[in-house]
Amino acid sequence: MLPVSEPWISDRELELVTDAVKRGWISPRGEYVDRFESLLAEFVGVDHALATTTGTAALHLSLVAADIGPGDEVIVPDMTWIACANVVRYVGATPIFADVTEDSFTLDPDSVRDNVTPDTAALMPVHLYGHPADMKPLLGIAQSHDLFILEDAAEAHGAIYDGDAVGSIGDAGCFSFYGNKILTMGQGGAITTDDDDLADRIRTYRRDGMSTEQKYYHPSVGYNYRLTNIQAAVGVGQLERSEEILDAKRRVADRYRENLTGTDLRVQAEHPKATSSNWMIATVFETREDRQRVRSALAERDIETRPFFHPLHDQPPYRADSTVCPTSKTLAERGLVLPSGPRLNRDEIDQVCKIVGQTN
Repeated sequence: MLPVSEPWISDRELELVTDAVKRGWISPRGEYVDRFESLLAEFVGVDHALATTTGTAALHLSLVAADIGPGDEVIVPDMTWIACANVVRYVGATPIFADVTEDSFTLDPDSVRDNVTPDTAALMPVHLYGHPADMKPLLGIAQSHDLFILEDAAEAHGAIYDGDAVGSIGDAGCFSFYGNKILTMGQGGAITTDDDDLADRIRTYRRDGMSTEQKYYHPSVGYNYRLTNIQAAVGVGQLERSEEILDAKRRVADRYRENLTGTDLRVQAEHPKATSSNWMIATVFETREDRQRVRSALAERDIETRPFFHPLHDQPPYRADSTVCPTSKTLAERGLVLPSGPRLNRDEIDQVCKIVGQTN
């Protein structure tokens, strides 16, 4: 089987995990958690990186620490993983769905402007499939309306916007290290920020609301969202190899674009200001039928694909007749992700493209 994505784990990660196990530090305490946070902060270019159990937990903690809650609205792209909406509900706020752009599939600033109200408290741009959202106009909107910006960089480790790493541009950034992500620990997440006060609040909430100065004293309700030392050991190895992994992802993406240029198939665009981390090779077909025909042909040859995310406004927990996001709807109907693993070779990529070309 040729999977959509797969982790690239080397002997280095095995060496570090074995060391953590042999030392007996397998819970959230241990040197690898500290090393992981330090390496991630350096990788993103921020003062603080705070490891969490998942990317969803990272988003949730960030909203809690930013005091987003009942009566607040958070603008979220309509086409993304459902956790972006769920965490807004976790804190009692209301997710508002804005449309995405046709070329980069990320949050559309014009749609954001149309959805800002006096109750809007935050924006959550998602760097979808590894491509940065257009942050400059979003930062302008946030500044005009005093909004908190929470970057969802779960899929975009190493992506750059206008010279800055994603996760360093807004008030906080959140990463996922799930098994299919560019850098992985099997499961895990992290929050990055330059805000000292925000980081301190996150540390308190992350450890069941326990004071960082007085053990077993809990000034607030918190959550048990800490990463284990074993997972962090894998994360350290991945961050040490980040350049190698990102170079491989770029090679895969370049080969796809070379093969698919001139076809009817549209590949996610890379803007001049942006450097994508190429998490997924995201393509759009002329019709839903074209997509299904190609997907079936690839499946017959044991080649895995996956459709784009279903629009959030049409998910049962969030269904709303008043939401209008035509681009999100069209992309969801016609979008398909092709195998994108960092270890794909030229022959495998060429095989996928040949089947796509013959079938489409």
